[in-house]
Amino acid sequence: QFSFQENGWGASLAERLVRKCDVVNRGLSGYNTRWAKLILPRLISKSTSAESTVAVTIFFGANDSALKDLNPKQHVPLEEYAANLKSMIQYLKSVDITEDRIILITPPPLQESAWEKECLAKGDKLNRRNATTGEYAQACVQVARDCGTDVLDLWTLMQKNQDFSSYLSDGLHLSTKGNSFLAAQLWSRLEKKLSALPSLLPYWRDVDHTNPEASLL
Repeated sequence: QFSFQENGWGASLAERLVRKCDVVNRGLSGYNTRWAKLILPRLISKSTSAESTVAVTIFFGANDSALKDLNPKQHVPLEEYAANLKSMIQYLKSVDITEDRIILITPPPLQESAWEKECLAKGDKLNRRNATTGEYAQACVQVARDCGTDVLDLWTLMQKNQDFSSYLSDGLHLSTKGNSFLAAQLWSRLEKKLSALPSLLPYWRDVDHTNPEASLL
């Protein structure tokens, strides 16, 4: 949901792809894979032209990995999380979006001290753990291997920088730097697929102003 805010990773990709293709954002704040699996057919249906879909990203796990005892509403057991990801991949394949066009994204790491402050401010205890989030990230990577999709292991990549807190705005959600990091990592996977796309309609200087129909129809 936040990917199209100012400096968001979705907005960054959309800017790179102006007049080449549309970046469609269907992020839903707070949702987990249990809910996403149910609504996916409403977001991408059989009537959606699979031929014109270049890539689909699936980015879940931060909410699924919430601790069951402290956040039962968002928590999804690890095995169900993996099964839900597989179910979403199978659904996309059923509407002719092949696995080579699907990119799974693991949850980012959790900076526990910063997120604990956010929880305490709301009268709650720390309701997530980075090690637990890491288990969900590993499950996401394994699903990608099993299903033949690409995967962006954000949890591991961000922690290559020992102080990964700058990638997060509050310990959980991506900061401007985190959004830029995700956009760059995604672009490295998408560039081959997308760089060859032609521009939609000619540059204005190339339009024949005496006979625009010849250039535009």
